[in-house]
This record gives sequence, C-alpha cells and structure tokens, in this order.
Amino acid sequence: MMSKAMDALKSDKKVRTVIFRSEVPGIFCAGADLKERAKMHSSEVSSFVSKARATINEMANLPVPTIAAIDGTALGGGLELALACDIRVAASSAKMGLVETKLAIIPGAGGTQRLPRIIGVSLAKELIFSARIVDGEEARAIGLISHVVEQNDSGDAAYRRALALAQEFLPQGPLAIRVAKLAINQGMEVDLVTGLAIEEACYAQTIPTKDRIEGLLAFKEKRPPRYKGE
Repeated sequence: MMSKAMDALKSDKKVRTVIFRSEVPGIFCAGADLKERAKMHSSEVSSFVSKARATINEMANLPVPTIAAIDGTALGGGLELALACDIRVAASSAKMGLVETKLAIIPGAGGTQRLPRIIGVSLAKELIFSARIVDGEEARAIGLISHVVEQNDSGDAAYRRALALAQEFLPQGPLAIRVAKLAINQGMEVDLVTGLAIEEACYAQTIPTKDRIEGLLAFKEKRPPRYKGE
C-alpha cells in the first residue's frame, strides 16, 4: 500500500511538497510494535526490516521536497523515517532518538547511515551507542532538525511550521526544485569535482523549459511568474 502511495506521489506533477506527520496527538512515529516483533521468527524480522528500509528509501527518493513535522515522539524507525526527509521541524517538547541498542539491535532502516551524514559521525555514534533521547531544543542544537517551535494547544505547532516552509517553496519553479534536489542528493555522495559535473548536467535540464522563459519574462515585466512545471 505504501509503495503504491509513493508511486502516486512520484508521478503526480501537481504535488509540490510532501509533509509527513502523525494523526495521533503526541506521536510522530514510535517505530516498530515491539510486542509484535517479539512474536516474529528471526527470518520474519529480517524481512520486516528490509521492507521498512525499502519504504523509507522510497520516501528519501521522492522527487519533491519532503518535510517531517515532529510534534511528539519519533523513536527508532520513527526517527529513521524523519531522517529520510529533506527537512525536519519539531516542537520543543518532541522526543527523538535511535534507541535500538537498548534492545541489543541496531537501527536497520537507514539510521546508521543518515544520522552521521546529518549531524556528523562522532555525535551520531554517541547518540546511537547511548540510545539517548533528545528533545526539540537539543535536536536543533546538534543539527538534527532545522527548526524548533513551542508546542501549541492544538499539538500541531511543528506541522504548522512545516506548512509555512512549504508555502515558501510553492512560488518557485517546480521543475527547478526537483532538479535542485536531485543535484544536491547525488552531489553529496561524491567528491566535489564530480558533484560540480552533476550540477552542470542538472542545470542543463532547466535550460529548455518553458518555466525558465516564464521566469525571465516575469522578471522583465515586474510581475509574479506563472510556472506550470513545463
């Protein structure tokens, strides 16, 4: 079901930004159900984790910007889901952590790879080795999230901040946003020289677009551009 949803998001050109949030107050995503996991055979656990990893990788590869709005708890696989997003926003009261070592396992849906890339190797090791849980303020201080906000009475302060960020993306050229994300994601995995070549190839994709011409005309005519994603 999740894969079908991802495929739909990838193919729908009307989708400009995706915000991941929980409908349950106080929880972003708490990770796997441990009671259910305890009943699984070891072979079933491997299959379960592989599917979770594949789903989160699909999220990470969505062509549009993704924002995780963490208004509550994001532990284990829940935080791994958030790490796969381009941007993370959290309430100051939110709780986040990769706590798998408490259960004598390790993060298996990308946590050991994405967390070091976001906050640095040494600090990521410290958090994973200790299974430490941090709140929104500490998460912002270490670079785990981009924005921290005080929780409101509705319990959706992070979601509202995420919506405000999405509103900043909407006026920009949709094709340019997609190509910029591609250039950044691919470039971060290679050396600078190769990254610059990736940037050049991605820039070339924007040159023949109608949106590029519309942007120039709008600037000349001193009006907001009307981009169509073409």
